[in-house]
Amino acid sequence: MKRAFLVFLLLAFPAALLLLNKTLRAQSADHAPAMASITFDRTWDDITPQKITLTIWAGGQGKYVSHSAAKPPDEADDYKTEFTMSPACKDKLFRDAAEAHYFDGDFTFKKHVVASTGSKTLTYTDSARHFNTTFDYSENKAIQEITSILQGISNTIEYGRKLQFKHRFDKLGLEDELKGMESAVESHNLAELQLIAPQLESIVQDESVLNIARKRAKKLLTKTLCE
Repeated sequence: MKRAFLVFLLLAFPAALLLLNKTLRAQSADHAPAMASITFDRTWDDITPQKITLTIWAGGQGKYVSHSAAKPPDEADDYKTEFTMSPACKDKLFRDAAEAHYFDGDFTFKKHVVASTGSKTLTYTDSARHFNTTFDYSENKAIQEITSILQGISNTIEYGRKLQFKHRFDKLGLEDELKGMESAVESHNLAELQLIAPQLESIVQDESVLNIARKRAKKLLTKTLCE
């Protein structure tokens, strides 16, 4: 009887071990996407904010940090916020990252000198990879699309900050700011406008704001923009 039980254990153990390994691999696969992230760093002294960092996780969570230089240095403006991206835009980012080999390579345009638009670094991180690439301008389509989306999100967030300030302290200036946003939309320089929906909605609902400004804000609320 003991011998039969021992034979049973010897036969059953490999099968149980194989099942355990499969379960662990499946759990690892389930958690890997949540660990993946894309980070965009941009430094450009000629514009405000001079430095931005955007991190997007595969689950759609995002974190934005900007730094605007000021004098004296202890009055520099640092801003941080967290948000959730639309699934379509987030999925596009990670598809483009895969097409760009997760930023494993040199994507800098070198054929001739181009006007600088700031130093940019894209970083991809997950449980198996950690790659980054730095460039000013790139011809790679996937890199261009990622840069456009993430720079567009930064522009949207910064517009949201300005709208919030002007709504409080300069209501007459809102119309020009919103008109500028409309131009930015037409130039494909904004993305994920729903991130500043509270600021836009607040303007729409405020009867003390010029009607033309409220109409512009209402129109912008209908756009999400993931170019």
